[in-house]
Amino acid sequence: MGTVGRFIYEGDQKIEIDDRALAHIQLVITTKLRRGEPFGFTWKQDASVGGGRTTVWIHPGSNLTFKYSQGRQPAVSRAWVDALAFTANSPTGLYLVPEPPAGKQLDPSAGAAEIN
Repeated sequence: MGTVGRFIYEGDQKIEIDDRALAHIQLVITTKLRRGEPFGFTWKQDASVGGGRTTVWIHPGSNLTFKYSQGRQPAVSRAWVDALAFTANSPTGLYLVPEPPAGKQLDPSAGAAEIN
């Protein structure tokens, strides 16, 4: 894991996420909000804060903060943005999936976490 940033929802729900993953999540969230598409965002909680998972409802009135530990923009993978957008557009909502290996694309028929 590289440098760690934070996603903060409504000032109190927080998750630490690698800066590069956070940049991809931000792209998906802002795109959906620009289109006026509310959705759920789910993440697993670290065992240090009790474990489990949290889901928040993201909508145009949400108070969101994307806080990066580094000042420069991480490199963006179109395939990863597409994989995350696929989850965001599903009934389960957005959740972090691994970055597809270079040259691979999401296989929608295999499920959001699968790549071909």
